[in-house]
Amino acid sequence: MLIVLLGTHIYFTLHLKFPQKKILSAIKFSVMPDPNALQNKFKNNKKSISSFAALSTTLAATLGTGNIVGVSTAIALGGPGAVFWCWLTGILGMATSYAECYLSFLYRIPQPDGGYIGGPMYVLKNGLKRKKLSIFYALCTICAAFGVGCTTQSNAITQTTTALWNISPSIVGITVSILCGFVIIGGIRSIGNICSKLVPIMGAFYIICCLLLLCINHSFLILAIQYIVKNAFCSSAAFGGFIGSSFQLAARYGIARGLFTNEAGLGSAAIASSEADTKNPKRQAFIQMTATFWDTVFMCAITGLVIVSNILKNPSSIQGYSHANLTTAAFQCLPYGDTLLAVSLIAFALATLIGWCFFGERATYFLFGEKGKKQYQTIYLFMIYLGAIMSLDLAWELTDLINACMVIPNIIALFCLRKQIK
Repeated sequence: MLIVLLGTHIYFTLHLKFPQKKILSAIKFSVMPDPNALQNKFKNNKKSISSFAALSTTLAATLGTGNIVGVSTAIALGGPGAVFWCWLTGILGMATSYAECYLSFLYRIPQPDGGYIGGPMYVLKNGLKRKKLSIFYALCTICAAFGVGCTTQSNAITQTTTALWNISPSIVGITVSILCGFVIIGGIRSIGNICSKLVPIMGAFYIICCLLLLCINHSFLILAIQYIVKNAFCSSAAFGGFIGSSFQLAARYGIARGLFTNEAGLGSAAIASSEADTKNPKRQAFIQMTATFWDTVFMCAITGLVIVSNILKNPSSIQGYSHANLTTAAFQCLPYGDTLLAVSLIAFALATLIGWCFFGERATYFLFGEKGKKQYQTIYLFMIYLGAIMSLDLAWELTDLINACMVIPNIIALFCLRKQIK
């Protein structure tokens, strides 16, 4: 999967002549109103969302605990060089994200009461003419929604609240289910509105915390960058007491974390982008491309710098922490650092719960129509509670398998229809 995804990222970077070079314009598009928006035509419908809301929904799903815990694990297992490979994978993955969003926009289906609906399942069915493959992809999306988007995120919330405040997992599960239920039942407009508000706030909160930590460790920042770049290409001895690395380990864990953090290649971002109220596929594809930039190129990189600079400044501070808790060790430098990180983790996990519920709901609609919506929402809310109280070692393994199953049909469609991507 690493070879397939990284190869796809490199291919579309070259095929589309480096769309990454227009990232500043893409960011500007994402915050500016679209003059050709369709909301003027369907201003009273509840199935049309702005381009920014579509981007926020994607970011809500991708900005999860992987940006905090995943980077920590990658550094612990692959050394500081893993941050470089994670960052590079995000840069290249922007091209694949552009491609899959462009195709989903082309093959989206108009709704009778306004707005559009789309995603890789519609590309496979209407563009590639492979109905069975489209059904397979939709089923995998639903399974992924129950796995990486639901149970694993609610379990992360439980572990955080139990460790810090000793709150019962059952109470946490019920509370989170109720909170998500209020948002989910409101439909795409409600999800888009909440994500548009939640994502910028939680992102800014976490970034401010990281910038404060980088200011505290400013004398080690340049050295941290040097360590990251150097260890990306050569082996190093134990770093910070227990972290040793080699080129192979750094590349393996850095690339793996980058690929599965931003979800470029899975096609999930294209489900949200196809519902944006715009007529221009290139504009929307550029906007959705920024999700990969913010998720991996920026957020994972800043988390990596915080961890590595802290280890260089305080090597003894990470003793006693597990692979997944190097970020926690770094946040100890801030007053109430445990609480600040816990708030960030909970906010990220809640956003992922909302975003992935939408992806699974659209896959359910593709398979069963409007009649399957309520049943899906009920099961999803129950799975939130179940994830909060259960052990998830097997669930993580199954989630990786399901992600791989989503990648294969999506990439087949990308390559077969690549000439249609402008």
